[in-house]
Amino acid sequence: MPWPPVFGKVFMSPLQDGFSRRFYYLRLSVTDVCNFRCTYCLPDGYRPPDGNKEGRKSFLSLDEIRRIVSGFAAMGTRKVRLTGGEPSLRRDFTAIIETVANTPGIEKVAMTTNGYRLKERAQEWFDAGLTALNVSVDSLDPRQFHQITGENKLAEVMDGIEAALAAGFKSVKINAVLLKGLNDHQLDAFLAWIRHKPIELRFIELMQTGEMDTLFQNHHASGDLIKQRLLESGWVQQLRGADDGPAQVFMHPESMGGVGLIMPYSKDFCAGCNRLRVSSVGKLHLCLFGDNGVELRDLLAADNQQDALQQRIRAALTGKAASHRLHEGNAGMTPHLASIGG
Repeated sequence: MPWPPVFGKVFMSPLQDGFSRRFYYLRLSVTDVCNFRCTYCLPDGYRPPDGNKEGRKSFLSLDEIRRIVSGFAAMGTRKVRLTGGEPSLRRDFTAIIETVANTPGIEKVAMTTNGYRLKERAQEWFDAGLTALNVSVDSLDPRQFHQITGENKLAEVMDGIEAALAAGFKSVKINAVLLKGLNDHQLDAFLAWIRHKPIELRFIELMQTGEMDTLFQNHHASGDLIKQRLLESGWVQQLRGADDGPAQVFMHPESMGGVGLIMPYSKDFCAGCNRLRVSSVGKLHLCLFGDNGVELRDLLAADNQQDALQQRIRAALTGKAASHRLHEGNAGMTPHLASIGG
């Protein structure tokens, strides 16, 4: 059965790089502004680029978002994750969800959020076409949550998660950045919490970025320690789907919830890469830790630029490296995770 048309054209062959990796998954940042001050990302709060207080006006417009998503969908993208910063800070965020969800070829629309607006907006976003949520919860202890995020909002975030489940979301994942000496001892508490909830808890290894060298040295912990504990406790690793993220997922027969581990320092982490990133100002990033972005915004002004847009994206993929260079302490040009959507 042929794929549906986009701007009057049938879908082209899927995106593929020089290492035969296929890309079905786009992470699209809609803003780099965030209202939390997480120690591992924006400990001093959001700062507009180059001190420009009007920087947020340059973020991709709704029409530009429609064109970039349509271009990727025409080349096989099936899943789009809306990221930030905190994406819900966009006043038109519900309209963004509707635009992406109504793009022919897009089957899944996900969001990564700090959860502060989730309680009030979960049903609205679900009705608009959002299919999956990742909510950041770095600790179940209110004081430690406050220490890590800079905000005393754990209760509101937890209420938001309950609202998301009540709204009908079938995929709710919790992101917790693994921090040695802060939350690495809380595995049992997290496992008890998800035992009776259909939630996937994901521990993400702290990654070294340009502004976080000291934090990384003091608080990096390997996810292998958690993996070993899970396997010893009867958790079983699951197979990975074509448009899944990089997490190693584990399930247990006595738990409704699962556990995912994202370990970018593990062997062959990049071998299964299936996602590309577009920043909130329209740059294509082939890797979270790459050196430069590829400008796309000049090809987002009109619908008749789709061919040129797709050609530029395909050409850029020929230069995608086999792996990041985090093992060498090289985080590329990424100053912090909010800069291109994590």
